[in-house]
Amino acid sequence: MKTISENACFGGTQGVYSHASTACNCEMTFGLFLPAEAKDGPVPVLWYLSGLTCTHENAMTKAGAQAWAAEHGIAVVFPDTSPRGDDVADDEAYDLGKGAGFYVNSTQDPWKPHFQMWDYISDELPALLGKNFALDMERRGITGHSMGGHGALTLAMNLPGRFLSVSAFAPIANPTASDWGKKQLSAYLGSDETSWSKHDATLLMQDVGFDGPVLIDQGAADQFLDLLKPEALSQAMAAKRQEGTFRMQKGYDHSYFFVSTFIEDHIAFHAEALYAG
Repeated sequence: MKTISENACFGGTQGVYSHASTACNCEMTFGLFLPAEAKDGPVPVLWYLSGLTCTHENAMTKAGAQAWAAEHGIAVVFPDTSPRGDDVADDEAYDLGKGAGFYVNSTQDPWKPHFQMWDYISDELPALLGKNFALDMERRGITGHSMGGHGALTLAMNLPGRFLSVSAFAPIANPTASDWGKKQLSAYLGSDETSWSKHDATLLMQDVGFDGPVLIDQGAADQFLDLLKPEALSQAMAAKRQEGTFRMQKGYDHSYFFVSTFIEDHIAFHAEALYAG
């Protein structure tokens, strides 16, 4: 693991690191905020998964998470959204390939050699973090924005007991029924749609739900509402009697202005669950 940068931030440290990834078969970069409490021992950790076109840097610099994470003594991990490198397959469209890993393990060429983001986020990166930093890997929450909200919800529901809390900002909520989903899932996983269901938050909510609290924020003025399909997830949560809150935020769009407005609520939400656990 290489240290790219470390900066003092709200009494703690905002670091950026890279490492050779076995899962993705390339060099991967991630950000990690450690609060001051990490100097004295392991702290709870919140995963933040970013959306289409993003790297580790977008949320790290735009979401404003560090101030509130420092207040609650929580670490925040900012992974990249896809494999990177000259030999990594890509597409001319912004919503496939680099920056658009969709948090799945690809089974199809040309994506299969590198696009194994599910294994990277669920197994490889947690193991690396637990080995190298003062993190309490038994107290974990996960959140994300857009494609990252999709990833957060699907990981949380597919890995029971892994995360104590899950939240999302404007998640791609029903990808098997959306052009933000059908395109990527067919490219990465193939035409057999039975393999897609474990990567659809609405279908997972209908089937298994989440054994813990859920918080969803969706901007009512989001320019991508038809692609995100938040109403499907909201209805599934209600039908499942899921412990959680779904909020439509009047006037807010899909941008980081929206995320940064409500990040305080989300970190407080996770802090309550992580310290109770």
